[in-house]
Amino acid sequence: MDIKERPNHRQYIEILRRMTPEQRLMKAFELSKFSKKLFIHGLRKRVPDLNEEEFHKLYMERLQKMLNQH
Repeated sequence: MDIKERPNHRQYIEILRRMTPEQRLMKAFELSKFSKKLFIHGLRKRVPDLNEEEFHKLYMERLQKMLNQH
């Protein structure tokens, strides 16, 4: 399947349009929280031997690097 093909995109947009602003905001928070967990999980898998302090430092460095890209 071509990456640009999005067979459910129209349906997704319709669902978003039916949501209240509060529901859309809550969905955004939910997706943000999920993204953070996914990022932490992936990073932890790459560096499983770091202690919590070292891991937190690396996490903050990576987060800062991502924020500076925009």
